[in-house]
Amino acid sequence: MTLIRLGTRKSKLALWQANFVKEKLEALGCQVELVPITTTGDKITSAPLAKIGGKGLFVKEIEEALLRGEIDLAVHSLKDVPMVIPKGLTLSAITERENPYDVLLSKEGSRLEELPSGAIVGTSSLRRQVQIKRRRRDLVVEVLRGNVDTRIRKLEEGKYSAIVLAYAGVKRMGLEERITQVLEDFIPAVGQGSLAIETREDDQRVINLVKHLNHEESYLRAICERAFLRELEGGCQVPIGAFAWIEKGRINIKGFVSDLEGERFIEGMEEGKVEEAEEVGKLLAKRLLERGGRDILKEIYGL
Repeated sequence: MTLIRLGTRKSKLALWQANFVKEKLEALGCQVELVPITTTGDKITSAPLAKIGGKGLFVKEIEEALLRGEIDLAVHSLKDVPMVIPKGLTLSAITERENPYDVLLSKEGSRLEELPSGAIVGTSSLRRQVQIKRRRRDLVVEVLRGNVDTRIRKLEEGKYSAIVLAYAGVKRMGLEERITQVLEDFIPAVGQGSLAIETREDDQRVINLVKHLNHEESYLRAICERAFLRELEGGCQVPIGAFAWIEKGRINIKGFVSDLEGERFIEGMEEGKVEEAEEVGKLLAKRLLERGGRDILKEIYGL
């Protein structure tokens, strides 16, 4: 029986994701050992991601363990995986995408449009912050870090009137009944809802196994969205969102780039052949850059 060492973060959600992949691999006849790893992003929970280095902090130590040969594969939330993969590693599979949208959880059961003026809404994401502000300038948006349980606990303690999380994480934790509103008009984070399985690019034994877990449509959508973000050279310091879908044999993508207050919110859509998913994502990014996105990036990055 083939032994696979699977690297994962230690949070409840990360372990759910790791066990989800573990069960799939065991069904293929593998023996899987989970190897929990603490990342920098797990250690620093008091500062916004944009200030401490971005979402790559949730994968760095795991990728280093993979490169050293201490684990055979890693499972990440796709939205946490940086656009540039370290040399020697590759994303070998993308799992079938869960509901990609954001959700609102509120203490009193109020929807976003029903929250009282001045209500405090917690989120860790600049992308979510600007979309909240565009809907409700009268709300107070504050940074909220921590795992799903921690964020919900802070809501219950009354530190926030509402919080915004990813539907996928809430569902995977069995907390769907806590959802007040699905924010389908918010453009999600790139890759939100899918899991990424990362391997060494020369480890054909593991690649051949995990390819059975790849969901082709989700993979193509991920390629399109990640190409969009890569072309924008976006990180956690810039509010950016994108969502791709396949319809009638064509791939479509909508996306945006915004300043930090949501006052200059540049959005658009593009479509093309499914086999040109990467090019379609790049094209939308280039068009948004030409329409003012480049100026926003220069200002935020201080270029």
